Amino acid sequence: MNKAKIITIAIVSLIVLFAVLILLDIFAPKKNENLAPEQRQRQSATTVRVTPVSTGTIERSVIINGEILARNQVTIFPTVGGRIIEARFGIGDRVNRGDVVAMIDPSRPGEVYSRSPVISTVSGTVLSAPLSIGDTVTVQSPIFIIGDLSSLLVETFVPERFTASVRTGMRAVLHFDAIPGETFNAEVFEVNPVIDPITRTLRIRLRFLNPDSRIKAGMFATISLVTNRKTDIPVIQRSSVISTYGSWIVFVADDKNIARRREITLGIDNEDYIEVLSGLSLGENVVSAGQNFLSDGDPVRIAE
Repeated sequence: MNKAKIITIAIVSLIVLFAVLILLDIFAPKKNENLAPEQRQRQSATTVRVTPVSTGTIERSVIINGEILARNQVTIFPTVGGRIIEARFGIGDRVNRGDVVAMIDPSRPGEVYSRSPVISTVSGTVLSAPLSIGDTVTVQSPIFIIGDLSSLLVETFVPERFTASVRTGMRAVLHFDAIPGETFNAEVFEVNPVIDPITRTLRIRLRFLNPDSRIKAGMFATISLVTNRKTDIPVIQRSSVISTYGSWIVFVADDKNIARRREITLGIDNEDYIEVLSGLSLGENVVSAGQNFLSDGDPVRIAE
C-alpha cells in the first residue's frame, strides 16, 4: 500500500468518526429534558438572602466633643486691689457661702490700711486657685473658682449645619477615655440662642440622667448627640438598596420565588437600617444579599 492510499484512508476515517460524534450529540437525550419546568427553573435560579420589611427605630447622630463642668461655677474676685497675705482654702476644699477665703492688704508704701477679706458668694468646692500668697491683685483678678460638684453638666459646641435640629430634651450618649467600655446617658437642657460668629458653632449644655461618682469635672467626653429619631417606622437593611440613575431600587422575592424590581422612596438612615417611605409593605421579603446579580423576573433560590 502506497503512502497516498494510507493518507486517504486516514482522512476518511476521521470524517466518519466526526460524523458519528455529531449524530450522537444530536440524538442523545439532554440532561435537563426529563426535568419538570419548576425543576429546570430551580437549577437556573440565583441564590439570595432575604429580610422582611419590619418596623423599627432609627436614630441619626452627630459625634462631637465636650467638657464636664460643675453646674454652678463661680469666680471669686477681691473688692479692693492689693497683695494677697492669706489664703484660707486650697483646691478641693469645701467652701460655704459667706466664708472668708482670703485676705488682701491694700496698703501702699508709706500708708497702712486695714486688711480686706475676700468672701465667697456661693457654696461649693474650690476648683481652681490661680494666685498665690504674695501676688498683687486688682479687683479684676480671680482669687478662687468655686463650683458645686454635686451636680455636673456637659458643655459642648454643635457645628452650624446641625443647629436647626437641636432642641432641649434631646438625648445623647457619652463615652469617656477614663471609663472605657461604658456609656452614660444625658439630655440637652440649655441651648444658646446665638451662634458664635467666629467658630460658627452653637453652645449647648447637657445634664446626666444617671449621675456617676466616677465622672469628674474637667473630664473630656465624646458625645453622640441624637439629632433625629423615628420610632415604629418601616425599615429595611441599608445593604438591600441599589442606587441607579438617581433613584433607589430593591428586589422583592414573591411567593413564587421570582425577583420583582421595586422603586422606593427613602427617609432617614443610620449605619445599618434605612426608613422606607413608599414602595414596600410590611412583611415583604426584600433581597438583602445577591441583589446585584438580579433582573426583574429572575427566579431566585432563598438561602436559609
